Amino acid sequence: MQRITITVDEDLAAQFDGFMERKGYENRSEAIRDLLREKLEQDRVERDRATHCVACLTYVYNHEERELAQRLTKVQHDHHDLALSTLHVHLDHDNCMEAVILRGGIGEVRGFANGVISQRGVRHGSLNLVPADVKIGEHNHTENSDQSVPHIHSHPNS
Repeated sequence: MQRITITVDEDLAAQFDGFMERKGYENRSEAIRDLLREKLEQDRVERDRATHCVACLTYVYNHEERELAQRLTKVQHDHHDLALSTLHVHLDHDNCMEAVILRGGIGEVRGFANGVISQRGVRHGSLNLVPADVKIGEHNHTENSDQSVPHIHSHPNS
């Protein structure tokens, strides 16, 4: 580990200490490391839209909105390469929430999310995106290919 020393004014230090307490950090070093990681990943995402990611798109919509449920389902089927799974929850008589797990290029995932959130009748939407390098392809899991059926899924890159 490398030691870095910074100087901040008392007001900023007090705000940071309050942040640490609210988030449950035990020391400033860990809090600063997490903030640095978060900022560096955000910069990476902004610079490289081709980077792969996993994401969770959540949105609330009125299921009574004319043909909205069918439009949302069609969008997911049209992007089956991005949309891995969907959780559907009934919130009340009129409103539903869906959480869609996505995987793909950051630009494609954001485009998908924006297309869903902008649908007439979708009330609230949020995309939680995490850059993740994954290998996707056909392979066997054993040395002896006679014992394993080739299949496709992802593995994190090493």
